[in-house]
Amino acid sequence: MQDSLKHLYDPLVPESDPVFSEEDLTSPKKTVRFQERRAAAEEGGGRRKPRLNRYALGGAVLASTNSILLGYDIGVMSGAVLFIRESLMITPAQVEILVGSLNVVSLIGSLASGRTSDLIGRRYTIVLAASTFLIGALLMGLAPSFTFLMAGRVVAGIGVGYALVIGPVYAAEISPAMTRGFLSSLPEVFINVGILLGYVSNYALSGLPVDISWRLMLGLAGVPAIAIGAGVMTMPESPRWLVMEGRFEEAKRVLIKTSEDEAEAELRLNQMKSNIGVDGSTGPVSARWHGQGVWKELLWRPTRPVRRILIAAIGLNFFMQASGNDAVVYFSPEVFQDAGISDNQQLLGVTIIMGLAKTFFAFVSALFLDHFGRRPLLMLGSTGMAVSLAGLGLGSKFLERSGSKPTWAITLCVVAVCADVSFFSIGLGPITWVYSSEIFPTRLRAQGTSLAIAVNRVVSGVVAMSFLSISREITFGGMFFVLAGIMGFATVFFYFFLPETKGKSLEEIWALFEKEDTVSSHKIEIEQA
Repeated sequence: MQDSLKHLYDPLVPESDPVFSEEDLTSPKKTVRFQERRAAAEEGGGRRKPRLNRYALGGAVLASTNSILLGYDIGVMSGAVLFIRESLMITPAQVEILVGSLNVVSLIGSLASGRTSDLIGRRYTIVLAASTFLIGALLMGLAPSFTFLMAGRVVAGIGVGYALVIGPVYAAEISPAMTRGFLSSLPEVFINVGILLGYVSNYALSGLPVDISWRLMLGLAGVPAIAIGAGVMTMPESPRWLVMEGRFEEAKRVLIKTSEDEAEAELRLNQMKSNIGVDGSTGPVSARWHGQGVWKELLWRPTRPVRRILIAAIGLNFFMQASGNDAVVYFSPEVFQDAGISDNQQLLGVTIIMGLAKTFFAFVSALFLDHFGRRPLLMLGSTGMAVSLAGLGLGSKFLERSGSKPTWAITLCVVAVCADVSFFSIGLGPITWVYSSEIFPTRLRAQGTSLAIAVNRVVSGVVAMSFLSISREITFGGMFFVLAGIMGFATVFFYFFLPETKGKSLEEIWALFEKEDTVSSHKIEIEQA
């Protein structure tokens, strides 16, 4: 029984069964027999606990480390801006532009990454992302004026845009289906590791002269970029991209390392050819395809399943940033200052506590994502964020009207901020990357994911560039109440539009989006479980 089940854990390809030929890969009979085999396995003692392929884990980790660059920028800028404001004498409006511009400019990299990765491959796109960010970090660290500083932000932002798309796509394409949630959520874990490193850098360098401290804070971002660029060259190319290029022997060598034996690797290779629509005898023809026609298929006349996938992916990425999480992290020192914490080192110390909470819960979510599924953790996270933001709004409103700044109210605000970012790390943080990279079919994945993350970046930039201005008009307390309401709407959206994808192959995920009712299909999944 175990041998007959081993192909249930194939990465993002139709589940394997030697009984069926390539022509039968999408047969309805095959689907029925697949369900019968799964049921028989469960009756015979349950499905095998999925093993984590170390080769796939290594590749996913290396690809996901690119996300450290964005995390470090988010964390370090929250503290560096305190010193930049004093050193370069910039206005509050310039602070918002400085902070939010990276997210807006990353739209360029996000939109370009899909076509770029189809053209030059996933691995070299990761190297391109790290190299671009390195140049931006050096420009920011050496900037003599606000104009040069903004130029560095623009270059770094393009690199971030590339990194945010290609990391999850590569991790999804190399990961087995039953551990795809964990491996595809690693980018969010590394974003939080980067944020924490940024906070620690802020705290460690805050005692230096003002004009030196912020330059070192920003310039040190080049160190992980160099390490990432070098490390990525040791990892394999995505086997699915190699198949699209007609490089079948190279794809087979990668698959042998991520499979239990050579026979399984051969079968997976044949299935990838069938799934992508190529044939071993037409390698040169398939090699000329570099994503042509995908935008038309996505936006001009999408089929019903593609339309539902776009709604789910774009909606999820919209609410991820409309939650205000990035803005809360960027401007947490200002929030805590408003709450009554005035010393710079105390402010940066509190942000380290927040960073520890974010990183811990992101890792916990990654570990349990394949066990509990996407929907439960997503619903828990969004509901928890709504409650935490409402509590933060209440605490902020009380402090605004109180002249004494009582300790309990300050504590409430600090705890509410930590709870908000922790619930984000449980739900929206990791699941957005996982879900966006796994629901698109192979042909549309790179550019479909880039479109969804482009929306993510635009919303993040708009929120970051308007957060302080809106808060000055309606107060921080009012702003947090607005964000709590947004998360309430987000919870409803997730319930009705996002079906569960835990442990499913591409064909099963595609079938989910062909169904009329997401809620009903989820109830059926629960009953079958």
